[in-house]
Amino acid sequence: MTPPVTIVGAGLGGLALARVLHLHGIGAEIYEAEASIVARTQGGMLDIHDDSGQLAIRAAGLFEEFRGLIHEGGQASRVLDRHAQVLFDEPDNGTGGRPEVQRGALRRMLLDSLPADTIRWGKKLTGVIARGDGRHELTFADGSSVSTKLLVGADGAWSKVRPLVSAAAPNYVGASFIEMYLHDVDARHPAAAEAVGGGALFAVAPGRGIFAHREPGSVLHAYIALNEPAEWIAAIDFADTTAATARIAAGFDGWAPALTALITDADTPPVPRMIHALPNDHRWDRVAGVTLLGDAAHVMPPAGDGANLAMLDGAELGKAIAARPDDIEAALAAYEAAMFSRSEAAAAGAHEMLELCLGARAPFSLVEFFTGMREATRD
Repeated sequence: MTPPVTIVGAGLGGLALARVLHLHGIGAEIYEAEASIVARTQGGMLDIHDDSGQLAIRAAGLFEEFRGLIHEGGQASRVLDRHAQVLFDEPDNGTGGRPEVQRGALRRMLLDSLPADTIRWGKKLTGVIARGDGRHELTFADGSSVSTKLLVGADGAWSKVRPLVSAAAPNYVGASFIEMYLHDVDARHPAAAEAVGGGALFAVAPGRGIFAHREPGSVLHAYIALNEPAEWIAAIDFADTTAATARIAAGFDGWAPALTALITDADTPPVPRMIHALPNDHRWDRVAGVTLLGDAAHVMPPAGDGANLAMLDGAELGKAIAARPDDIEAALAAYEAAMFSRSEAAAAGAHEMLELCLGARAPFSLVEFFTGMREATRD
């Protein structure tokens, strides 16, 4: 009989794993640091790929529910130069394989598909030690502890489970994204709304970029990308919204006002997201009773793969465990072998995309990439 699976982290990957296990009659307990599902906002839009995230959703038996979450028109994308000149424009014709959904809605869908007692909220992991024979003991900030024979670290880039299998830690890649939101944009920020259009905007130049996406409810979610050393970002006092915004906007002097409005007219304080990554080929030797998924296993620059890979990891791990209930170590080894291969390829692609967006040939390198994708789809 398969022992209950202990999952650390109630993100998309951990939830996908628990759901697939549930469908196969295998119990799971998720320990999550957040106090509840509404403890914080859950990020913006996600493009769910037909060859990864959607496969996971199908394995979870939730594809029809997923279809109801799709943000129609969200697959549109355009590339602009710093003067807001449109260099590439692809409308959402409804045939693309990467529909957009809100992360929070997707997470809620997965949560609602699980038994009510699956998640232990407010359980911040402070330590985990091996007890031998594949058993591990977890301790939490509230003083409680739990022992398990099957542990999955789904606890993100700064995973506390990862050290059980790997000494690797994420390194700063030299780029930071500053997150901002604009609300009621069609009435209050019409120039920015027109520049972004109905889907995703990529306004890029060497070392600088403004990325934005239209969300439901007349909202623009923007990320201001900067190739700057960690010390440069650390020197900004983000508690002083006015000064921080001015410092960031100064890096876009001479850019079109419709684009810089995504910085200067933001309705929320700027939030820095320094981009870290594990080595592309990050992997580990088999350690009895424990494995990783999602960013805990393979954090990489944001290129649309992170959430998709996390969900696929969860689904594939769940299927592997269900297929080998009497030989869990073989199940984990099979899962890891496949996961290592796909994550290495995705990580290499993520670094390449970051270079296309912010490298020396931007924006033309990005235009060439999107044009090639469009032509390949039409062939």
